[in-house]
Amino acid sequence: MERGPVLTRRLAHDDLALVAQVRAELRELLRHWGRPGRADLAELLTSELVTNALVHTGRGAQIAASLGDGPGARVTGRLRVEVRDFVSRHPTLRDRPAEDSTSGRGLLLVHTLAEAWGVRAHGVGKVLWFELEAEGVP
Repeated sequence: MERGPVLTRRLAHDDLALVAQVRAELRELLRHWGRPGRADLAELLTSELVTNALVHTGRGAQIAASLGDGPGARVTGRLRVEVRDFVSRHPTLRDRPAEDSTSGRGLLLVHTLAEAWGVRAHGVGKVLWFELEAEGVP
């Protein structure tokens, strides 16, 4: 089976300024993908996971974004984004951060807006991932 387009990137722990570049590269990967607004949502969720990995672990991160299988993946494929960090501690999903809190909403956004998401151990560290359908789930 043919694999769809892929984006991979590694960021050092102090590369917060490169999060915008990751979003731009993802935007290019998703230029023809999905209905309006889906690529914007993918950028938001990716940005949250990458930023969390860099800020809350004090170490680097690896990102891998891929679009489904087959020739139609560039337009209609399922997007999967994985962000690996190098700290085994799993994140905690907060029900509702305090209104004056400046953090704690990233994972809640992923939980609320992605069709699927999760976290799994991966060697030294973990992988947080999410998936989005090109057309969204009604």
